[in-house]
Order: sequence, then C-alpha cells, then structure tokens
Amino acid sequence: MRDSARTHVRHGSTVMGRFERSWTLLKASAAVLRADRRLLLLPLLSSIASLVVIATFALPLAGSGGLARFDAGQPAAGLLVGFAFYLVQFFVIVFFNAALVAAARMHLDGQRPSLSAALGVAASHWLRILGYAAIAATVGVLLRAIEERAGWFGRIVAGMFGAAWTVATFLVVPVLVHENIGPLDAVKRSAQLLRQTWGENLIGTLGLGLVFALFYVGWALLAALIVGGAIAAHSVALIVLAGVVVVLGFVLLGLIHSALNGVYAAVLYRYAQTGDGGAGFDGALVAQAFRSKA
Repeated sequence: MRDSARTHVRHGSTVMGRFERSWTLLKASAAVLRADRRLLLLPLLSSIASLVVIATFALPLAGSGGLARFDAGQPAAGLLVGFAFYLVQFFVIVFFNAALVAAARMHLDGQRPSLSAALGVAASHWLRILGYAAIAATVGVLLRAIEERAGWFGRIVAGMFGAAWTVATFLVVPVLVHENIGPLDAVKRSAQLLRQTWGENLIGTLGLGLVFALFYVGWALLAALIVGGAIAAHSVALIVLAGVVVVLGFVLLGLIHSALNGVYAAVLYRYAQTGDGGAGFDGALVAQAFRSKA
C-alpha cells in the first residue's frame, strides 16, 4: 500500500514536472529569439512565399472556372492540381524551416548566423527537401481524398492520421539538414528519435501549442476591445487603424510561434545527437525533458 502511494506521488509529480519543463523550455527557446530576432525573418519570408504560391494556383483556377470543372467530373485532374499545389507549398515551407533550423543550430553553437548563410544551408539540401515535399504532398492529397469521400468518419480518420504524421515528422527538418540520408529515411529517423527520447510524451510541442493557444485567445479578446472601442468612436480612421493593429498582432504571434517551433526542433535534435542543448539551454533541464521509454 505504501509503495502504491509512493508510485502515485511520483506519477503526479512527473505530470506536474512535464508542464513545468515545457514552460521552462519555452522560455529558453524565447531567449534564443531575443538574442537573435533576425530568426523571425525566416518565418516571415516563408509566409510571404506561401501566399505567393496560393495566389499562383488560386487566381488562374478562379478566373477560368477550373474549380467548378474539377467538382463537376474531373476528380483525377483535381487530384493532380492538388498534388502540385501541396508539392510547391510544402517545398517552400520546408525550405524556410530548414534555413531556420540551420540558423538556430549555428546560434546554439555560439555563432552569429547570417540570413544568407542559413538560406545557403537550406539551398544545399534542396533536392532532399523536394523529395520530402513530394512525400508530404502525397500524404496531404490522400488525407484530403479521405476527408471528401468518407464523410464524418473520413474526417476523423484523416485527422488522427494527420496528427500521427505531424508527430512522426517533428524532427524531419533537422534530420534533412544535418544527416546525409534521403527523405524517406529522414521520416523513419525522425520517428526513431522520438521513440528513443520522448515516446508519447511530446511535452515540447504540446507545451508550445497550449501556451500559444492562450496567447491567441488573449489577443483575440483584446482585439475585440480595440475594434469595439474604435467602432464606438464612430471614426473610420480609428476602425482602419484598429484593424491593422489586430492583424499585425496575429501575424507577429504566428511568426514567433513558428520560429519557436524551429528553434525547439533544433535543440531537441541536437540533444538527441550529442546530449548537449547548446548555448542558452540548461543541459540538466533538457535532459529531464527527454524521458526515454523504459
């Protein structure tokens, strides 16, 4: 009975410890961004490039009625266009994520990375990035097809598989950047690293997601007050200004969230490989975050 009680206490303290470590690791990752705010430029460039990709595909289709034709009886053509869109979009996203991971790794090594150096590292791995983008695009098209053809059950299955895919590929970008292996092996390597270290306990990604969910909700509430005050003032200029401030706030939160994910992935991969979190991270703290499955 006493042993059972001790086990329960240890379990409870472990659960609380995970939340504490998630918050501490988030603060440590934020310290890296504070030390080098230029890292935020990479998610910004990624967002701009992604919008260009969306416009490149959406505008011609909307203007020619292509979307209606696909829905009316050309599913194969729709899948092909969807695959092409996912391929280009994933390539852009992974390319800039690779640059972010490279820059974060340089910073953790005590260097002062330049934007051009980080982009150069990503460019040197463009073929592997393209290969992984093709894999991710295939998964994306398959999940979309399941959602559209299997109703609510398909949406549940696609959502579960999509979540599992996100977990399994969390460390794919650092693997692509730092290991001389192909994209399919990089997916396997990412899943292997997660099994060896965290298992099911992805306290980092869950912690970041939870914290930023609170930030987004908090900013949304504040945004409602800002816009409401502008409307109450009956001033068009104030309403426009309030709208701009609200949008910029969400954009900034998104950039910080994306950059923190990249830094976090870089430090987790580094620790899995070397046992060292790098500059700005407490080695003992990061070691606690990596709880291998017994």
